[in-house]
Amino acid sequence: MPRWKALPEELDPQVREFATQLRRLVDKSGLSIAAVADRTGYSKTSWERYLNGRLLAPKGAIVALAEVTGTNPLHLTTMWELSERAWSRSEMRHDMTMEAIRITQARDALGEFGGDGPGASRPGPGAGTGPRPAASGGWHGPESPATPPRPPAASPAPPAPPAAPGRGRRRTAIFVTALVGALLVIAGAVLLTDLGGGGDDTAKVAESPPAKPSPTASELPAGVKCAGDDCTGEDPELMGCGGEFAETATTAKVGTAVVEVRYSETCGVAWARITEAAPGDTVEISSTQTDAQPQTGTVNADKDAYTPMLAVPSAAAAEACATLTTGVEGCTTAGG
Repeated sequence: MPRWKALPEELDPQVREFATQLRRLVDKSGLSIAAVADRTGYSKTSWERYLNGRLLAPKGAIVALAEVTGTNPLHLTTMWELSERAWSRSEMRHDMTMEAIRITQARDALGEFGGDGPGASRPGPGAGTGPRPAASGGWHGPESPATPPRPPAASPAPPAPPAAPGRGRRRTAIFVTALVGALLVIAGAVLLTDLGGGGDDTAKVAESPPAKPSPTASELPAGVKCAGDDCTGEDPELMGCGGEFAETATTAKVGTAVVEVRYSETCGVAWARITEAAPGDTVEISSTQTDAQPQTGTVNADKDAYTPMLAVPSAAAAEACATLTTGVEGCTTAGG
């Protein structure tokens, strides 16, 4: 029976109960985490995260676990739906806290540059808009004493109220910013006109074919959090691109290890996975059709590892390579 780690104290009670139930199912089945990973198609590292409460398992993993352990999937998915709502509420609270911190930091930074940050003087209601009645019943400007001043003998009109401190500087800054923005727009239009050429074929700039647009957040399946370039460098399990949304495109034997290209058409990405490996072995995913920076992963205590995701135009454009500590190297064949 696995010796489970203590679940995080800050874990939502609903998520805690669900993680505990998953542990009981694994214990009852008599399977090791590695065996659960092999039979469900989700990596051992991912299952360790699910069972230790560090990540909520995707629905596909729960359905697969139900099949492996002979559990009614309806009951298990019902518990998952409740946990998923609780997990989303926790993430929302975390996001709101981080947003509040960022707003506070922004206000403090503005205050350092003389803006309306904490501690900066702010004109009161009506400041700079003309005279206002004093508490004693007389009239005075925003910075004059409570007693009414003696009007000038030679001037029939009251003097103009002084401008609010700093207002002139702010107006000047706004004007300069707007002027710079207008100049940049004009320069950009001129540059685009020059690039278009005047009918001379030799002056025309080669146009690249338009890239396939990435799906918007509303177009992605439930649980999938990114697509295309937005996924590059991200964990496929954390972003929901693994499991039911992924397949093994190509496989190669490198020494005693097995290297795979995992591809998700839903997310438009690929990543490399190595199994039956030794600590220190590395695996890399790269694209044969783009100049994108390859992503790498290293085997630690487990016998498997996978890389972060890499946006690719198709599964045929992805290549996975492994370098073993024994010095053996090998790659899958891109395109097949």
